[in-house]
Formats: sequence, C-alpha cells, structure tokens
Amino acid sequence: MKSTVIIYVISDAIGETAQHLIRASTAQFTLEGGADIRRHAFVRDEEALLEILEEARKADAIIVQTLVQKRLGSISSDYCAQHGMPCIDLVSNLTAAIEQKTGQQSKEDPGNMRRLDQHYFDRIAAIEFAVKYDDCKDPRGLLEADIVLIGISRTSKTPLSSYLANQNYKVANVPLVPEVPIPTELTQIPRNRIIGLTNSPEKLSAIRKVRLKSIGLDETSSYSSENRILEELNYGYRIFKQLGCRIIQVEDKAIEETAALIIEKVK
Repeated sequence: MKSTVIIYVISDAIGETAQHLIRASTAQFTLEGGADIRRHAFVRDEEALLEILEEARKADAIIVQTLVQKRLGSISSDYCAQHGMPCIDLVSNLTAAIEQKTGQQSKEDPGNMRRLDQHYFDRIAAIEFAVKYDDCKDPRGLLEADIVLIGISRTSKTPLSSYLANQNYKVANVPLVPEVPIPTELTQIPRNRIIGLTNSPEKLSAIRKVRLKSIGLDETSSYSSENRILEELNYGYRIFKQLGCRIIQVEDKAIEETAALIIEKVK
C-alpha cells in the first residue's frame, strides 16, 4: 500500500485552484511521505504538455488538470487514457454544462479570470489597509474598516486581518491590554462590525511560550504565565461585553474557518 502519492497539476493559468482542492482531499488520508504536488503552470502548447505528461507517466503520478483550452485538455485526457494514468479534469465538465445551459461557447482564455479589474484593485487596497491599521497603529482607521477584530495577544488578529483583506474586506485590529485603555474610536463603531477573538488559557500559554522562544526570551516570562493570561482574558471579556460585540473562540480553528465565521457574523 502506497503511503506517498505524486500528483501533477497541469494548468494553462496559475494552477492554484487545483492545488487547494488537492490539499483538501489529501488531508483525509494518512500519507507517511505526504503528497508530492508538482505544479506546472502556464502550459499553453502541445509540446510542453506532452513533455510534462511523459514525465508524470514515468513518476507513476496522478494528473489533475485545469486546462481551459479544450484542445490541450483533450490531448491530456487522451494521453492519460492511453497509458492508464488517473486523470482528474476540473474544468471541462463544468464548462460543457455552462455551454449547454447558456448556449454560449467558452472563450478558452486562460488569463481571463485574472484581468486587472476593479475587484483586483479593491483587494490590493484592502491588503494595504490591513497592513496600515494592524495592531491599531492609527485608531482613525477603525472608523473606515469593514471589520474590526479585537482580542488579547496571540488570538490570530493579524493573520485573520490578512486573510480577510484577500477577500476584499478592509480590516483593522486592536490588541486588548489591561494597562492600555481602548481607543475612543472603538466605541463609535456599529457593534456588528466588531468581532471579539478569544482562546483557551492552555492554548494561549503554549503559543506564547513558542513565541518567546522564537525571539530568544525566557519561556517562563509573565507573558506566558497562567495568572497573566487569565487576567488578560477576563479583561477581554469585559471589553467584549462593554462593546456588545460578537465573540469567536479561535482555538483549534483554521484561519479559513474563523474567517468564514467572521464574515457570516458581520453580514
């Protein structure tokens, strides 16, 4: 029984969609050697495609393709069928279904999804916003934010801000520290735009110890002590109650999962 799989991603664009789906699927298996994902992007001619397919055949690999150009998709599918290679086509069936429903023909333009449109520029602006107003560097940004994340140290405020920015949300975040009063701007925002983030004392202690070690400080610092963490958590809950905001427990949640919950609550 194989404990390692080799998967070739063949795309005439970037190929990141296929890579995300592969990771979701391989996460359901115990693969001792992991999944060896070999991504080949911007494959737009037959010669290059056949070279990759031959290489994949020798590696005994699975093919996952996102080729919007039907000719290349057919070449790849036929090659795999001829050589008994598993081939998963993530594009052709859906494209054919849409063509049938709409009566239109696919443009077969690999770069069409990534044109520099307004959505793209809005995302860049949201990313710049998240960087500018991270850790409440300028509290005035709280008034402009779509979402404001608040919580004590190590509750994933910054990574969540970055992830949500990539979803086109302008996000600011505020660290809650008992010795530091919250900015007045925080009390001027509609409470549905504020999300309180929290974590368990045990998880916070473990994360903070790792953080201290990574920057060369003593792991037994008060920053990671049980008493200090409980003090901060209690303070955080008092602020959450004062603001009347929704609360999300981030323990053991992936960033994507927490982000989805935030978007749901804000909407």
